[in-house]
Amino acid sequence: MAAGRKLKLYGMALSANVVRVATALNEKGLDFDIVPVDLRSAAHKQPDFLALNPFGQIPVLQDGDEVLYESRAINRYIATKYKAEGADLLPASASPAKLEVWLEVESHHFYPAISELVFQLLIKPLLGGAPDQAVVDKHAGALAKVLDIYDAHLAGNRYLAGDHFTLADANHMSYLLYLTKTPMAELLMSRPHVKAWWDDISARPAWKKTAAAIPFPPAA
Repeated sequence: MAAGRKLKLYGMALSANVVRVATALNEKGLDFDIVPVDLRSAAHKQPDFLALNPFGQIPVLQDGDEVLYESRAINRYIATKYKAEGADLLPASASPAKLEVWLEVESHHFYPAISELVFQLLIKPLLGGAPDQAVVDKHAGALAKVLDIYDAHLAGNRYLAGDHFTLADANHMSYLLYLTKTPMAELLMSRPHVKAWWDDISARPAWKKTAAAIPFPPAA
């Protein structure tokens, strides 16, 4: 990284997708600023922001002249461009096939179930709304089935891609943390191998730095 150059991460600091990118940046020890984008005032739909991401979504990462969006693509970029810095998120010691599988599993199975659950139980109340219990029940059931598969896999693997922490693990961390802030935390805590994995990855110093910067409101 060029000396003295800070990366810019555009978004809301409470957004789990922004936190996903901050997780990778902190694992790499990279210097970055979060540039606030207030979704409530539709700042993400204004011309200045649309010039960065024409889809009008957060996060966006600016690294010099490089501007990227989509959090998983951003994290792959970080892990690849800055491979030699900080933690290696694409280690040769991990199974490349398993790594790719679990990156896809996170995107296609884990995220669709957990993101709506977190929205209903954590984000919606912060915005003054009430959870839709039918939606909660549907996604809690879906996430339970997904985490049963994770628990079986993690019974024989310390991390998702084998014996080493990788990008596949990192991409899960923001939503796992947010789940622990909801009444459905038991979905994680009741599965011994998933819980052991979470206890391990959430003890990483880079993650502690990431989590400490999330502006959760004080508990009621």
